[in-house]
Amino acid sequence: EYNATIDFYWSPLILESNSDNPIIHRVEYRIIRAEKIEKHARAWGNADVIVFNSYLWWRKQKPDMKMKVMYGSFEDGDAKLDEVEMVEGFEIALKKLTEWVGANVNNKTKIYFAGSSPTHTWASDWGGDDSNKCLNESEPIQKVGYKGATTDYSMMDMAKQIFRPLEQKGINVQILNFTQLTDYRIDAHPTVFRRQFTPLTKEQIANPSSYADCTHWCLPGVPDVWNHFLYSYLVQK
Repeated sequence: EYNATIDFYWSPLILESNSDNPIIHRVEYRIIRAEKIEKHARAWGNADVIVFNSYLWWRKQKPDMKMKVMYGSFEDGDAKLDEVEMVEGFEIALKKLTEWVGANVNNKTKIYFAGSSPTHTWASDWGGDDSNKCLNESEPIQKVGYKGATTDYSMMDMAKQIFRPLEQKGINVQILNFTQLTDYRIDAHPTVFRRQFTPLTKEQIANPSSYADCTHWCLPGVPDVWNHFLYSYLVQK
């Protein structure tokens, strides 16, 4: 009726990476191929609307977590690997994305970049018990302006700066800034009730510090509000 097609394309780190398999992507070290975006980008070129959602893949899951940038191919035994901070890898990917958008996208295409998706791993952030993470939370945080320690707001500021040169070409990358709104929602994660490939045992359920999922979101729930953000931009012009 509306002559519309919606595609979901898996490219979690934007550039080619060792997490490109949508089923098998849990790796010890995340690796991106520097400058290599064409393999994925060929699927985006004819779209009227493109929504990029990548932040969570650049978040440190532990304080000393880093990633690697590859110069060469995964099949090349002599490929050079540089270890970098996660945020440095994010910057490399966004600069290449900006270059590709500037060369391949016209100003009629609507481009959106999803903001940071907060996690609620440390309950001590809001006066709770870290051993429970976000388990049994039933109300949002009430403190206005609350910012969790595990949410890097500066990464979206970086994205805005990197995308800014595109404005000179009449191309606007709209940041979907739902981060602050979402950071209050400690009550909206699936915790130990998330559907797993293998159901949790009673012992695992009783150990929320290891098994409660306070990263992903219940559905219906918070992501529906994100969709309203996107919808409001789509219909405003």
